[in-house]
Amino acid sequence: MLRRLLEPKQYASGTFRYALRAYGITSSMSRRGDCWDNACGETLFGSLKVERLHWQRFVTRRHGKDETITWLLWYNKARLHSTLAYVSPMQFEQTWLAAQPRQASS
Repeated sequence: MLRRLLEPKQYASGTFRYALRAYGITSSMSRRGDCWDNACGETLFGSLKVERLHWQRFVTRRHGKDETITWLLWYNKARLHSTLAYVSPMQFEQTWLAAQPRQASS
């Protein structure tokens, strides 16, 4: 239902914002003309297209989805990122979580 409601709408439209609120999702949109909120997503999708999907023809949508998931798993588990001190995103997150102070449970 959410997909049908949102397909023809713009991301900043009232309908889209209403749907986000209805599902308890907090949007992250900057002011018009300020693209910084999108930089990480643009980099991820750009890398996906260049490193995995360009020039490929998939026999089925399922095959395309499988290729995308395989790449995303590799990207998160194994691909080293210069902005993360040359560790994978998962390793960076595990290191960060381990460094956080523990809170006593109530």
